[in-house]
Amino acid sequence: MPTLNKIRTAIFPGAHRAPDESALRILRARLTLFFALDGFLFAGWVVRIPAIKERTGASAGALGLALLGVSAGAVATMMITGRLCRRFGSHPVTVASAALMSLGIALPPLAGSALALGLVLLVFGAAYGGLNVAMNSAAVDLVAALRRPVMPSFHAAFSVGGMLGAGLGGLVAGQLPVTAHLLLLTALGLAVSAAAGRGLLAHAVPEREQPAASAPHSRRPAGRLVAVFGVIALCTAYGEGALADWSALHLQQDLAAPAGVAAVGYSVFALAMTIGRLAGSTLLARLGQTRVLVAGGAMAAAGMLLGALAPTVWAALAGFAVTGLGLANVFPVAVGRAGELEGPGGVAAASTFGYGGMLLGPPAIGFLAEAYTLPVALTTVAALAAMAAVMAYGTRRMIR
Repeated sequence: MPTLNKIRTAIFPGAHRAPDESALRILRARLTLFFALDGFLFAGWVVRIPAIKERTGASAGALGLALLGVSAGAVATMMITGRLCRRFGSHPVTVASAALMSLGIALPPLAGSALALGLVLLVFGAAYGGLNVAMNSAAVDLVAALRRPVMPSFHAAFSVGGMLGAGLGGLVAGQLPVTAHLLLLTALGLAVSAAAGRGLLAHAVPEREQPAASAPHSRRPAGRLVAVFGVIALCTAYGEGALADWSALHLQQDLAAPAGVAAVGYSVFALAMTIGRLAGSTLLARLGQTRVLVAGGAMAAAGMLLGALAPTVWAALAGFAVTGLGLANVFPVAVGRAGELEGPGGVAAASTFGYGGMLLGPPAIGFLAEAYTLPVALTTVAALAAMAAVMAYGTRRMIR
């Protein structure tokens, strides 16, 4: 990559120097902005799904099939993003993916049918998948360089962005047309990508020591553990994706909540998740990884049963809040642990599992809602969260 390196060095003279403490703080701030932007854009899209559903005239099953476009695009991109990061670096891939996601969010209102919606969501999903793998890879390298357990703080930024995006969506749901709303998000996303991207590209990715668990004699056991943590991430991210795409519709359709109140459902979930992640480092220091994983999965299972089956809007919102607190740190801990075991390859594998669960969950909920009811479909979130807790307990002798 000599040509690429020369170009980057010419544009950003400090891009290939090892970052000092000040540069690491800048990297952390810039990377945090990208996590927040990711959550903001994604939440801005999901709270307008009821409007898109009405615009296309899609049934619950057809909408679930269309949402599979996000899943297909994201999973396909995740499979090659690791190679792109190795070729060009995780920082450039993060910036490019964020810009593409900002452009892609403007496409859904242009779709006039469920089929067209699924096709345009392929673009949005591809950018979303690439951004999440790239920025998580960059975050793991940065956490190792900082030598502090700050991974939950990045995911807290995602939750803050989601909360703000959902809150904005709730405010404008009954006032601003969906096309104008999503175009506004495109403009904001491109502006943040340009502003934060320059600072991110100006500094090299911190070098990371090869983890001991990656040694040839231990690769096979470590690989199996990475798969376990990947499945744990999948089980919990399934719930996050389901709540993102279906919570508003559940409140509006099953509990007769007004559009503005229905849009707040995901915001309540995101706020609770943010609080849990901001406390994540402290919880890990006091309880250890196993207890955080097991307690989080169990709490999420109980909360989602309440959220799905509650007879009133306020009880359902309380269930969403408990679910958010429970799920808050399970995904970051699972991905971080996979990185400790297998380095960037472990992060990519666990992230692919996890975000695959987040993206495959919504269409699965749609199919189940078509066959049964939406509240029954949402109870699968509780079942998978409980499964994650059991699997985490099974690893208790391998992690603290």
